[in-house]
Amino acid sequence: MISSFLTRARRRRVPSAGLLPIALVTTAITAALVLPAPATQAAGDSASGQRPGARGWFTTWVGAQHDLAPAPLRDQTVRMISHLSQGGDALRIRIQNTFGTTPLAVNAATVGITDGRSAATQGRPRPVTFGGRREAVIPAGGELWSDPTSLTTRAQSDVAVSLSVSGTVVPGRHQTAFRTNYLTEPGTGDHTRDASGAAYTETTESTYLVTAVDVHNPHLKGSLVAYGSSVVDGVGSTDCGPGCTEFGTNRRWTDGLARRIITELPPTRQLAVANAGVNGTTSAADCPELAGHLRGLDAQARLERDVLALHGVTGVLYYYGTNDLPAGCDAPQVLASYRGTFRRLHAAGIKVYVTPVTPRPGYTDEHNRSRHAINSFVSKWNNCSDTCDGVMGFDQVLKDPLKPNAINPPYDTGDGVHANISGQQALADTLSLPMLASAARRS
Repeated sequence: MISSFLTRARRRRVPSAGLLPIALVTTAITAALVLPAPATQAAGDSASGQRPGARGWFTTWVGAQHDLAPAPLRDQTVRMISHLSQGGDALRIRIQNTFGTTPLAVNAATVGITDGRSAATQGRPRPVTFGGRREAVIPAGGELWSDPTSLTTRAQSDVAVSLSVSGTVVPGRHQTAFRTNYLTEPGTGDHTRDASGAAYTETTESTYLVTAVDVHNPHLKGSLVAYGSSVVDGVGSTDCGPGCTEFGTNRRWTDGLARRIITELPPTRQLAVANAGVNGTTSAADCPELAGHLRGLDAQARLERDVLALHGVTGVLYYYGTNDLPAGCDAPQVLASYRGTFRRLHAAGIKVYVTPVTPRPGYTDEHNRSRHAINSFVSKWNNCSDTCDGVMGFDQVLKDPLKPNAINPPYDTGDGVHANISGQQALADTLSLPMLASAARRS
């Protein structure tokens, strides 16, 4: 079941009314995708070596790439919607060509406020530059941060990031956006400055090219990055009950946590929350039954790209292990990956909060023995046997009180693995804000 809930991003005509239900299918990729060598130097301020809160920049949204789109872009514009956990007086974006095999030519980029329900922006979008230029070329395997753009945003703002791509290129994507994003017709060129959404006649349920958004906000005290597989990525967060789907309403447990931080923590302890989940991935690298296209996307392999290279990160919410066991890894392998990842995070000055492996009715007896060993390690002294900074009790929240190896039915999407909207909110509600606030940078 590792990748059976990957959402297929499909390009289609905009329907005349309503949003189509999200499609859940398995991605078929024949070649293994492995993360490339370290990313290229960014324009403007580089992420490399920046410590929490440096110069007031914090990553407030992430969409980690894990494969290529099913069709190329051809001289057209994409408009991707990013839901910001916190706002600021300026922002900057990261564009990646992680899995690309050819250079990516961006000949224009803009950002603008949107209501998140269409491709239209509220007012004319602001131009984005890269090293002072409107155009940029990102080599295969590379990335680029933009210069700062003056655009005032608020917590929970939706921002439309528009990129005009010249030539023909297959874009990298984050497949499970759980919202609608927009594209113009091939061959129509640059529509980045359009406030109207009229030119954006095609849609996708993936996020193309844009992988992070930073805000400039010196009042923030850090950024929390949720790190894991589909249970972090948000599978189930569109499920509001039988026959009910909420699409684009930001109902993942990380979204609920971000809203709690805004309303329940004082202004002096505010944190951003960024979701770096990737569906189907594992904590350990060498699980024998891991799908080939997911190899090279384990927790340690993508840690630099998806956590350490971000800005202002002070804490990581680690929710990994649910896929490792059915992929053939045992407790020693999983715990070795935990220890290695936690060491690297602590060396970077980042606190680590871990959830025990949550129940799954499909686990065998051997899986459950490994789960018990992993969870005993995590729960010992409430700090992962002195290797993490706190424990998030998601296993206790989700378990069925009558069948502890299953998910509580009111929280179950029906697959026995993922939490529905009610379960996502229950996870968000159970998190200890005082514990997470301990990751806040002290003034």
